[in-house]
Amino acid sequence: MRLGNVLGSDVVPCKEIAMQRIGIIGAGAWGTALAMVARRAGRDVTLWAREPEVVAAVNGQNRNPVYLPDITLDRGIVATADLMQAAEADAVFLVTPAQFVRATCETLAKSLAPNTPVVICAKGIERGTSALMTDVVAETLPKAALMLLSGPTFAAEVAVGSPTAITLGAADPVLGRAVAHAISSPAFRPYLTADIVGAEVGGAVKNVLAIGCGIVEGKGLGANARAALLTRGLAEIVRLAVARGGKAETLMGLSGLGDLVLTATSVQSRNYSLGVALGQGATLEDVLGSRRSVTEGVTTAEAVVTLAAKLKVEMPICTAIDRVLNHGAAIDDMLRGLLDRPLRDEVDSKGT
Repeated sequence: MRLGNVLGSDVVPCKEIAMQRIGIIGAGAWGTALAMVARRAGRDVTLWAREPEVVAAVNGQNRNPVYLPDITLDRGIVATADLMQAAEADAVFLVTPAQFVRATCETLAKSLAPNTPVVICAKGIERGTSALMTDVVAETLPKAALMLLSGPTFAAEVAVGSPTAITLGAADPVLGRAVAHAISSPAFRPYLTADIVGAEVGGAVKNVLAIGCGIVEGKGLGANARAALLTRGLAEIVRLAVARGGKAETLMGLSGLGDLVLTATSVQSRNYSLGVALGQGATLEDVLGSRRSVTEGVTTAEAVVTLAAKLKVEMPICTAIDRVLNHGAAIDDMLRGLLDRPLRDEVDSKGT
């Protein structure tokens, strides 16, 4: 299936800005999948990995046995353990876990050329500072051209070329179109937005809500309960995004509703599957200890609640999930507390 034929062709190519060399910082599942995306679009790709065994396997076997073991990679992907080598690119995609973005950017700052597009692909909020990833990158890479890639994507499906639509946030529309053109293909379609904050909040908070939806599933509470949590959770995302300067309509798109529905309804999601395990009685330590990949919603939950408090935004669902994940609250007590909340109008800007 050619995604361009399904969704139209309103992203105007922008070939006057050269975007041939793409650096991918982070060789987890999503970074590796984006390397495949860029290769399908005809770009030269350098993929930075922290693990020497991943570098060796990508270069020697065309595989990433740690994070995408069942996918054969394009032979043109060059892996490196040298961060500076990956930074020598026309555009850099930052795909490290959210809590490592600051440290990675501080190292990148030593060699990144001014005005290089840095596309943030991490979905999270910094713990301790409650800073958005754009805040972190703006502080550590002040001369970079900031962008954001977010939306409903499972890495394995993207890697094999399944049809995918995604949001690319960019303040500069010309530069944004150039980056969109550099990674677009018949099966991978970026939609542009100027509302970077709205897209970013949607991508971060949905991970927290996905854990909550997984808990509902694991406890066997039914599809009605999950639908209620999804819907009221979306209202919380919108309130936080608007308070932070984003637009409500952005959250009705790919980086809001689309990403939330995908992540909060499938066991392919690390956050949803973690919630299912917790709902079935597993401990958080046991689940996280069995995983190599990061489950972003765990650390983001606390940061979301802190940010909401700073902005005076009521987010009872996210707060309840954070209490379970980071403060030892019992799941049954959390659910009881949510159900015992006072009745209110559905359309209410103050709280769920």
